[in-house]
Amino acid sequence: MRVRPIKVANAFVAIAAVAVVLLSAGVPASSQTSGKPGKKDGPAPRALDGKVDLTGVWIVSGSPNLPSDPAFLPEARKLYNERKASGGKGDPEKACLPNGVVRIEPLPYKIVQTPKLVVLLSEGNVHSYRRFFLDGRPHDTELEPNTWNGNSIGHWEGDTLVVDTTNFNDKTWLDGTGKPHSEALHVVERYRRPDLDHLEIAYTLEDPMAFSKPYAFTRTFTRVTDRDLKEYFCAMDNFVGK
Repeated sequence: MRVRPIKVANAFVAIAAVAVVLLSAGVPASSQTSGKPGKKDGPAPRALDGKVDLTGVWIVSGSPNLPSDPAFLPEARKLYNERKASGGKGDPEKACLPNGVVRIEPLPYKIVQTPKLVVLLSEGNVHSYRRFFLDGRPHDTELEPNTWNGNSIGHWEGDTLVVDTTNFNDKTWLDGTGKPHSEALHVVERYRRPDLDHLEIAYTLEDPMAFSKPYAFTRTFTRVTDRDLKEYFCAMDNFVGK
């Protein structure tokens, strides 16, 4: 277990309290052990409103890094090469800062779904959370202007949840190798649950300040059946010399 001191804002404390309630409601206590993937077959469940229910604890299958490089513009390519040559110096994760939307951890995530709001909770990093507003609101530049996770709004297209995120800062890395982006990053995620035990997220990234064309890829997550999210601390001291 990693232990890191973190300064916490009052707003985060409020969200964390809500997260505790959501976490305690999602998975029976008897199933909170080591984190084994589900092995049951069957169709994806439905929520009370008839939508596919994405609720559950999920862990990525395969590498959390991007499968290839985006078509970087020259300045972005230069920055990426510098980060690789430095051995990852300046990695925001090593300073206990949020990963953002595209970079993920090999630790579990939890989705809590309601008709008007979906919450995505992360066990790793800094216990980050994301909110997908499904009530028809536009992007709110005053609520979340140029933030680590951006501002996310969503809607359903059949059985696919489409999440549109803008208002990023340029401080996050797209993955652990140091792939950069600018504040112009625009991310569209398409969440599908094709069956009981799998979640697919198709990403499309547009960034006219860093990419010469959009970049798209898909990740698959497997349902974890025997535990909920566990306590995790981010400790900068653990990254000294890494």
